[in-house]
Amino acid sequence: MTQAPYLCIAGPTASGKTAAALALAADLATQRPVEIVSVDSALVYRGMDIGTAKPSRAERAQVPHHLIDLLDPAEAYSAARFVADAQRLIAGITARGRLPLLVGGTMLYFKALFEGLDAMPEADPVVRAALDAEAAERGWPALHGLLAQVDPVSAARLPPTDAQRIQRALEVYRITGRPISSFHRARPAQAETPPLIALEPRSRGWLHDRIAGRFAAMLDDGFVDEVRTLRARGDLHLGLPSMRCVGYRQVWEALDRGALDAAAERGIAATRQLAKRQLTWLRGMPARHVVECDAPDTRDRLLEIGRTLALSLQRFN
Repeated sequence: MTQAPYLCIAGPTASGKTAAALALAADLATQRPVEIVSVDSALVYRGMDIGTAKPSRAERAQVPHHLIDLLDPAEAYSAARFVADAQRLIAGITARGRLPLLVGGTMLYFKALFEGLDAMPEADPVVRAALDAEAAERGWPALHGLLAQVDPVSAARLPPTDAQRIQRALEVYRITGRPISSFHRARPAQAETPPLIALEPRSRGWLHDRIAGRFAAMLDDGFVDEVRTLRARGDLHLGLPSMRCVGYRQVWEALDRGALDAAAERGIAATRQLAKRQLTWLRGMPARHVVECDAPDTRDRLLEIGRTLALSLQRFN
């Protein structure tokens, strides 16, 4: 078994991943220069800066970043494409004598990279339209019930309100006759799961406060105007993965209803649900190295673990 030649930082939204990545990259610079690969399904989109908490240009200037601002919001990105992009980048960064640092909170992307994915079918507009029509008539919780009948594994990990993933899981089943969970395959025996630093709070209240504070700051920074600009293009809609991102969907729907006062409450609630799912995934990782992101010594602990893991990678590769 060979050690995978990269290091990961994962954590729930608002846990401080960007700051942690920049701090670790700066600390390791003399030992081995770092390049950051984003593991985030929202940061790939151009023009979606405020609501994604995208690293600023100044932050990106400190350390090379990859997989940010790749696509127009009208386009779709997938776990399979992420794996191909990430593997290409990891090989290139390693060949330059640098350390790939994969950072983000899109846990499906981490899972796909660690374990591999069988080729899944492309989106089918006809099947999606039929599912949208069923959801409009019966509601997404009812479609979640249908998913539980054909793919109980996926249904168990998805809340009844997660329209995007319920739709995709049912779409795959209707196209292939196979549950989407069956497309995950065991990772190759020749590679170990890479070292993963997990930013996890001791206090759920701390994370909830961070989420609420960040959402309020986004609104102050012009998040609603950012969504208005996206809507004004005329080619975007809530059926697109970009516009289903947490926060964007809630602000879009608030603009539809003319009830902006509800945007913050709904956006914060949706973000908390996302964070809960992210933490569930992290706690299922057997070999993660936990850094309590709400502890007084978070930075020291992060750098200590990061140095040790980076050194181990040099020894194994």
